[in-house]
Amino acid sequence: MPRLPAITALALALAFALPAHAQPAPAAPAPTAMTQAPPVAETVRLNAWLDQQYETSLRFSPIGLTFLGRKDLYDQLDDVSDAAMERQLAWQRASVAEMERSFDADALDLEGKLSYELWAQQAREAVEQFEYRRNGYAFTQMMGPQAMLPTLLINFHKVDSEADYLAYVARLRALPTMFDTLLEHTQASADAGIRAPKFAYTGVITQSRNVITGAPFAEGDDTALWADLVKKADALREAGTIDAAKADTLKAQARAALLESVGPAYQRVIAWHEGDLANALENPAGVGTTQSNGKAYYASQLRRNTSTELTPEQVHDIGLQDVARIHRDLEAIKDEVEFDGDLQAFFRFIATDPQFKFPNTDAGRQAYLDESTRLLDNIKQQLPQFYGLLPKADLVVRRVESFREEPGAAQHYFPSSPDGTRPGIYYAHLSDMNAMPKPELEVIAYHEGLPGHHMQIAIAQELTGLPQFRTQYRTTAYSEGWGLYSEWQAKEILGTYADPYSRYGQLSSELWRAIRLVVDTGMHAKGWTEQQAVDYFNDNSGFPEATIRSEVQRYLSWPGQATAYKIGMIRIQELRSKAEARLGDRFDVRGFHDAVLGGGALPLDLLERRVDAWVEASTR
Repeated sequence: MPRLPAITALALALAFALPAHAQPAPAAPAPTAMTQAPPVAETVRLNAWLDQQYETSLRFSPIGLTFLGRKDLYDQLDDVSDAAMERQLAWQRASVAEMERSFDADALDLEGKLSYELWAQQAREAVEQFEYRRNGYAFTQMMGPQAMLPTLLINFHKVDSEADYLAYVARLRALPTMFDTLLEHTQASADAGIRAPKFAYTGVITQSRNVITGAPFAEGDDTALWADLVKKADALREAGTIDAAKADTLKAQARAALLESVGPAYQRVIAWHEGDLANALENPAGVGTTQSNGKAYYASQLRRNTSTELTPEQVHDIGLQDVARIHRDLEAIKDEVEFDGDLQAFFRFIATDPQFKFPNTDAGRQAYLDESTRLLDNIKQQLPQFYGLLPKADLVVRRVESFREEPGAAQHYFPSSPDGTRPGIYYAHLSDMNAMPKPELEVIAYHEGLPGHHMQIAIAQELTGLPQFRTQYRTTAYSEGWGLYSEWQAKEILGTYADPYSRYGQLSSELWRAIRLVVDTGMHAKGWTEQQAVDYFNDNSGFPEATIRSEVQRYLSWPGQATAYKIGMIRIQELRSKAEARLGDRFDVRGFHDAVLGGGALPLDLLERRVDAWVEASTR
């Protein structure tokens, strides 16, 4: 079932020591006790019903279908109107009611009960999120629709036939309706006194201009969209699918759609944001201060993103304690390399010394991509020592497309297709190599790639024996908690973190996420301004100014999301520690990882039930 509301879906839209390089387990994966018994009859019946329901739910999101690698509704974009979202909510409520009437929850096995509860939980969450739909920002610098839609069309709208190409053109023609509807949402929020910060406005304006600067809109190089359309038409011609005349006709249709539909729609987005720019706040505080119902909205966002009942005060305190602990570990690294100075001086040394930078050239950018690929290949070779479940889909490392690349912005992952034919993509922002220090390259590759997001998402999509919605479900605390846990777990794998500075990178990455707990709650619950948050980040870390500013602006645009990483990691570590204590010599790290990954993404309370069941089964 798609996560609701549709506007937020557009964002695509989160301290136990491990022995370094522990002795590997036997290479042959063994099935876990959880997966040996066939599902009970009521679970089989529920799974079949949920698959039917999920298939119906997918019809609400043509974009979601495309991300899944499917060509259903290929000529359409999502309806993001309030009326459409209300129809989705009504359908969800009716679906849950039918499930409760039709199935005996007590007769389900563990996986069936998890599926039952998760299906109902999504509907409850969707209702709550719809109530706060005006609080969210439809357009921001963080993968707003002005950047997401070109990314979708270029990277995910596959063209294997003339019909596929015409569907691409139809989506270009549909783009103005989506943008205009989102502008209506933005205006309604503004009328209620809710506006994105000024930096988000300028980011949207800049990204929108980038999309329509160049041919065919004006003189200059081809825009990314036009270059993609030309390339895809030429590929059809070269494959013999169409002749040269038809290729020219298709290009003409695409060019007309760009000029008549896409260009004017982007101009309206630019015009609205330029016209309202004076009303947007510079150096704002978070939603708890700037929105009339912001405290309640932020509490809701924390619940949604952490899948816990932790309060902002509790999250803030966890962050403060973790920052202090990681500082102590970094002091140990500083002493190991015999650096003469305090921790702040050590931060400055690593942040500024040329030995820790790639050249800010195309060769330096390629070196970054090559080294990331090499490290991920090393992980890939050793995964069977630590994981029974392995992804079928490949992983590739790419630079972010020029129209949405930002200096210092965070790297990110785009999922593979469920059938494994489209690889997962680890994207890196490389426009400013000074914002991409060498010590952090390794840990980020593990988080976004292997054993991080690609491992978790690809495995989830490829699982069998679960209802399909479980294979596609996303929850930030689980997925981002797994990503951060993966950075830490990679210490067990040979060939990782081989020098003190790469270990510094792992700790600094963990520090980054701990600071997020402090900063996100500081801004949205305690009234800190953007600059106060930047100052705290600067005082407690050694990250480049561009990275810090971009991160803080991300937190302001996306309240609560950044807290999920550390909360999720801590919970997974706690589950592992509890399993190790209970099982002792019988603890199998591959079995533990398969228990965490083998049920797809789950809210943390449901994940705990699944791991506890594996521990119980392993004691028999």
